[in-house]
Amino acid sequence: MDALDKKIIRVMQNDFPLVPKPYEELARQVGMSEDELLLRLRAYKQNGQIRKMGAVLGHYTAGFLANVLCAWVVPVDRMDEVACAMAAHAAVSHCYDRTTTPDWPYNIYTMIHATSRDKCDAIADQLAVENGLSQRVMLYSIKEWKKTSMRYFENDKLAQ
Repeated sequence: MDALDKKIIRVMQNDFPLVPKPYEELARQVGMSEDELLLRLRAYKQNGQIRKMGAVLGHYTAGFLANVLCAWVVPVDRMDEVACAMAAHAAVSHCYDRTTTPDWPYNIYTMIHATSRDKCDAIADQLAVENGLSQRVMLYSIKEWKKTSMRYFENDKLAQ
């Protein structure tokens, strides 16, 4: 990515302008035309540098008051099968595998979101039954210290 690409990404990470022509405003901030900006954004999307642009829901204010990191013990030969099944569930926002240790056998992690702890528990129970799993640990969020999207190329801005 060149300096202009990084400038575009920095601007696109900010709040979307609620004006009649938001892309024209974003292009103005970057110092280019709206057509040039849209052309670059389409190229980023096409080559996978941008996956999506969209709204970020404030899940607490929208009523999703519970979330839990659920760590599972999944047989190694079933990792792909189970991870794909769990990732497909609408209440699971993240699903990934992690390294185990002798005293921590959990190798698949899912982040489950629901309107209550009871509903998170029910979803985890459902995932366990559907995938034939019996070992898990549920780590509920107690306090949110920070929640933000990653911001890229901010240090590049300081260097200019």
